[in-house]
Amino acid sequence: MILMQIRPRRLRQDSGLRSLVRETRVMPEDLIYPLFIKAGEGIRDEIGSLPGCYHLSPDEMLLQEAEKIVEAGLKGVILFGLPADKDEVGSRAKADDGPVQKACRLLKREYPELYLITDVCLCAYTSHGHCGLVDNGEILNDKTLPHLAEMAVSHAESGADMVAPSDMMDGRVAAIREELDKNGYKDIPIMSYAAKYNSAFYGPFREAQGSSPTDGDRSSHQMDYANSREAMREVLLDEDEGADILMVKPALAYLDIIKDVREKTDLPVAAYNVSGEYSLVHAGSEAGLVNRWELQNEILTAIKRAGADLIITYAALEFANRFSEEYRKRDN
Repeated sequence: MILMQIRPRRLRQDSGLRSLVRETRVMPEDLIYPLFIKAGEGIRDEIGSLPGCYHLSPDEMLLQEAEKIVEAGLKGVILFGLPADKDEVGSRAKADDGPVQKACRLLKREYPELYLITDVCLCAYTSHGHCGLVDNGEILNDKTLPHLAEMAVSHAESGADMVAPSDMMDGRVAAIREELDKNGYKDIPIMSYAAKYNSAFYGPFREAQGSSPTDGDRSSHQMDYANSREAMREVLLDEDEGADILMVKPALAYLDIIKDVREKTDLPVAAYNVSGEYSLVHAGSEAGLVNRWELQNEILTAIKRAGADLIITYAALEFANRFSEEYRKRDN
């Protein structure tokens, strides 16, 4: 009697077959590229903590970067603002001539095919660096909501296609949805940072955006990284309040959360491959410990495999360019 042998390796024995049966693929159109828009003119300064990423002024410097992004095949960007001036209530966040507002108008005019998402949070605009208004060391949740809603409307007025509140104030999705609708922007979607954890992986970003708190931390509103059930409460609350896309941040250390969110909702799920994750890959590569391209590709694939439909990543432009190169090699 001949026993049939089960040999899974049959499907792994050459690259062509492995490609045919591959279950998860990351494509450039899955990725969203973060851009840091700095008030001023003629600015294109590489960010030391984020190699390959730049502070860009909302002028020709931004347009040159946008041309590269579009040519690489990326479809969307998310804009973060660095204002010239800050105050206690982050009033520049909703200014018509703010860096994000100017960038939206410029990009919408010159590259209308590029989908514009804007970060909605006060941390980069407040003199104290917190995500909301502060009184005697306490972050004022409800008094912050109108400021976030007005910020979102100012972005929509300037040409943003989607707004993404990252502040983690309770009720902010509902407040933003109400204000957008009231001002005639019923079709502007909200991508909520629904499960945003208080993470040590944010260090390079805070340096890049100048958004570190002058005192205290963000543990009163960002989630405890030990909790998973709490993430589901946050996600479902934001869905009920009108969020159109639900985000998990960070991504790599929270693949279980991404998977849970994917199983609990029919809405699109986004994940943020954050600055610390990106910078560690670069540092490892510079030390000769890892292959940057292979490791970053593996990380992005893991995030998508966990259930993310969209991935925000600083590696988006490099990935898209390398992706195009690989296809050109195959065609030749």
